[in-house]
Amino acid sequence: MDSLSTGRVADVLARLHRDAEAADRQLIEAYSSQGATQEQMIGQILEQEAKDLKALYGGLAGNFLNVTPEFGRFCYIAARACKATHIVEFGTSMGISTIYLAAALRDNGGGTLIGTELEPAKAARARENLEAAGLDDLAEVRVGDARETLKQVDGGLDLVLLDGAFSLYLDVLKLLEPRLKTGALIVGENAFEQASGYIQYVRDPRNGYLSQPMAQDPGRGNELTVVTR
Repeated sequence: MDSLSTGRVADVLARLHRDAEAADRQLIEAYSSQGATQEQMIGQILEQEAKDLKALYGGLAGNFLNVTPEFGRFCYIAARACKATHIVEFGTSMGISTIYLAAALRDNGGGTLIGTELEPAKAARARENLEAAGLDDLAEVRVGDARETLKQVDGGLDLVLLDGAFSLYLDVLKLLEPRLKTGALIVGENAFEQASGYIQYVRDPRNGYLSQPMAQDPGRGNELTVVTR
């Protein structure tokens, strides 16, 4: 069974990817026109996050900042491969990646996804999109800083997707560590080496992980990690 190929989920995802391209086009063009290197742009974002995280992402409340269709399919496949029934997502945005993951839960026979989103308006749209895809019974979208919203999460996590503020990846991972199963997958999208020490942490086997960069969407800093402890 594959919910991505046809039907309600596939239709909603196709629409959302079109909407996202239109909504984010101007932002992408603005970044491109700066002529800055990727390292410089990441550095600028990290400085803004450190200065005022809520203001930065409040200014991006109308932007999807979503995963690509290819990366979304990878997330779906990863969740199917590990037979995930319990998933946490940091950085829900409008719910595109959430739909890929919730579809995997449905096709695995059921489960629970906890998403967290800093911007209330985005969280509301994510819930609407999950409902449109017929997956709202599988996903809970919490609103606020992930360092608070993810304090209460049941154990036995099979998969974690990190796709929020770059500087918080390590904080969120450490918060969830006691709940991660051996063999659980952690997918880091935009997990850049200069952000928060996350990459250095998961690539050190003494911390209980094996990790390496992904070829998927090269240049976006994607990292795949497995829990070995």
